[in-house]
Order: sequence, then structure tokens, then C-alpha cells
Amino acid sequence: MSTPAKDYSLAELMIVAAAEAFRNDGEVLATGIGLIPRLAASLAMKTFNPDLMMTDSEAFMLSEPNPVSGRRSHEGQRQECWMGFSRIFDTVWSGKRHAMVGPTQIDKYGQANISALGENYHRPKVQMLGVRGFPGNSICHANSFFVPSHSKRVFVQGECDMVASIGYNPARLPKGYRLDDIDIRRVITDLCLMDWQGPKRMLQLLSLHPGISVERVLENTGFEVHIPEYVPVTRAPSEEQLALIRQLDPENWRAKQLRDNPPGDRS
Repeated sequence: MSTPAKDYSLAELMIVAAAEAFRNDGEVLATGIGLIPRLAASLAMKTFNPDLMMTDSEAFMLSEPNPVSGRRSHEGQRQECWMGFSRIFDTVWSGKRHAMVGPTQIDKYGQANISALGENYHRPKVQMLGVRGFPGNSICHANSFFVPSHSKRVFVQGECDMVASIGYNPARLPKGYRLDDIDIRRVITDLCLMDWQGPKRMLQLLSLHPGISVERVLENTGFEVHIPEYVPVTRAPSEEQLALIRQLDPENWRAKQLRDNPPGDRS
């Protein structure tokens, strides 16, 4: 049973929508980078995909996801086994992982950037994290994108300033890889849900959050988006899902992650 918009927050709507990205994964390592992606993977594990694997963000595999707030240590967690770096890399390289990450830039190919901003990579306007694990992630396993503020600063015109992870661009594919080898599942933003399953691997709109128009999505995206004939409203959280989210985040840290107006009140 879904709930009225006034009874759930934008963050909770996005958590539930992001959890759907993990629905059909089966037994893979789910890695949510950031609080809302972590809550999404945890919600999926506690509901429709109990086979998901998850670590405690240190070195143990969990049989029950840890809360993200209301707990000051890992004491008492339901852990199954040691999950050191060597096992993590074995899992990544074998493709048994789905990461939900938060790129700073995304282009029309699904290529992403978390490294640096500016035309000159050697003298960037803004130095960020570096590529980190993005290159290997993008060629080894499934990835989804979480974007807390949908704008043309994120969904950029042209290519990313620095391509940290590859997408559906034939010119950038490593030797021996095909477009079908790249697996970008879902894009969850504060305006809508999208994926790269449009014509010729275009980014396409899947649903609009309450109160958001197609025009607003297009105005905040720096490249063409495929708009299907029918675009539904993003499904509201159920009472069960909200109860689980509040168990996983009893101190409501999720409310601090984005401008958290109720859906439908998005001025």
C-alpha cells in the first residue's frame, strides 16, 4: 500500500526508487556509495532480494544490513565471514558486484567523472577525488548513478571534462570490449528515474517524481533525452518500506542529504 506524498520525504522516495535497481541482481555484492545509495541497497536486501551481499564497509560480510545511524560501532552486527581486499577484488573482477555511485559529471554516453573539472586535466579548475575505482568498475560490473541535484552541471553537454568511467561510446571502449559489455542500470535523481535503454543507447526517462514535469527534466539536462509516449509518476513508498527505512536510519540522517521538500512541493 502506497502512502500520501505528505507522509514521505523526497529522500525516502529516492531510496525506494534506488532500491529497485538491485531487484533482479541475485547474489552479488551491492555497494551503495553514500548514505541514500547505502539505504537503497539495504532496503533491497531486507525486502525483495535477500540474496544480496553487503559488507560492513570495513572487512566483514553481513547477513543483515547495518543501520546507518543510531549505532556508534560495529558491535553486535550480524556478520558471516571475513571479506578482505583480495576477496573484494575477486568479486569485482568476476562481475559479481553492482555499485551505485555519485558522479560529478555524466555525459550523453553514460561516461562519468569524479576526477577533475576544466578543459586542461593537468591544470584543472577544480581537483576532486581522482578516478579511484571508476575505470575498473565500469568495465567489470554493473553500475547505477545517484544524482542528488539534477542539473546541467551534472548532465553535461559534450563529453565529461575527464572520463573516469566508460559508457556507451565506441571510441572509448577498451580493446576487446563491446557496447553490450557495459552495464549501466539506473539513474536516480531528485527529479526522475532514467536509464540508457533508449534508442541507440540514449538516456531515456522512466518516471517523474511527483510535481515534476518533462520540461523541467529537459531544461536541466545538457543533452538529448528520449521521452517515451507514456511516462508514469515514480511509485510512492509503501508503509512497510517506510518502516524499514526508519529502522535503518532512526536518526533521519537521510533528511540532510538533499533539499528534502515533500514530493509535489518542489518550489
